[in-house]
Amino acid sequence: MSNFIQLHLLTSYPPSNLNRDDLGRPKTAIMGGKTRLRVSSQSMKRAWRTSSIFSDAMKGHIGTRTKTMGIEVYETLKTKGVAEKNAKEWARQIAEVFGKGKKANAANPLDELEIEQLAHFSPEEKTAIDVLVDKLATTKAAPSDDDLKLLRENHTAADIAMFGRMLASSPAFNTEAAVQVAHAVTVHDVAVEDDYFTAVDDLNKGDEDMGAAHIGETEFGAGVFYLYICINRDLLQETIGSKALADKAVAALVEAAAKVSPNGKQNSFASRAYASYILAEKGEQQPRSLSVSFLKPVHAEDVLSKAIEAIVSKRANMEKVYGQCAEATKTMNAETGEGSLAEIITFVTE
Repeated sequence: MSNFIQLHLLTSYPPSNLNRDDLGRPKTAIMGGKTRLRVSSQSMKRAWRTSSIFSDAMKGHIGTRTKTMGIEVYETLKTKGVAEKNAKEWARQIAEVFGKGKKANAANPLDELEIEQLAHFSPEEKTAIDVLVDKLATTKAAPSDDDLKLLRENHTAADIAMFGRMLASSPAFNTEAAVQVAHAVTVHDVAVEDDYFTAVDDLNKGDEDMGAAHIGETEFGAGVFYLYICINRDLLQETIGSKALADKAVAALVEAAAKVSPNGKQNSFASRAYASYILAEKGEQQPRSLSVSFLKPVHAEDVLSKAIEAIVSKRANMEKVYGQCAEATKTMNAETGEGSLAEIITFVTE
């Protein structure tokens, strides 16, 4: 089996603010001495795993990432007739299997049912919790130590298998990520621009004041982004425990990466975009990004075509100096109408 699948994507986004920093501005990075727009890997991974493409394909094999499972358990126990004091205590015990509980807060008594950090619950763990909740509601007896053995080392959660999870208090149940996602950066340098806007009050007839009811400012940028994804196929299959399920997960990920945009400011910019170019590679060689293709920013009116040429040229030069970097490749080019997403998906799953 090919151990590594590598994906190189070029996606052109119109004016947008896909991923904001703490000031609300598009995230940036300095690369090759020039400022580039950036979309974080965290932003993209969440957009993909919560998309209908991924959730529909992997239904029943997606985890739940939350800090508030204890509150959900508490509410369910109360609904099932468990006394409030017991429901609260038992829910706290269940929540703390997955992380350190928050301190009690008199202003909000349910705070202590939350855990301090997000935990990713696999479907198997959620089922185990549901079974235990039913048992507690029936017996009206506190959970035993054996009852609280809810963590599962083996699971079929595709998103956890792909992107990993860390449980600081129970490292034996950590999952090593089988998919590495780079931050997407523009292939050219950019300047973040400011958008001054106003909103008009529909009921203002202008008899006394013609001014706007609201004045605001937002920032945006546009560009062609390079994205690199590396999939450890063997690790993914080992974690999930099924070749068929691993293939389905890879196919869903590739389609989501090609079609799904981060949802930041989408209502303001409608900046949804499909990838215009995909290069897929697979083989046993040590993976390598081709971001160095854009260390020198692309300067051309036809940025996308020049970016494609830069990837093709850099990959060819890498092969000259290092030898074969992948056993097989497949491309999709929406600029020239060559290849297809379906062919890419077949290539990475066969």
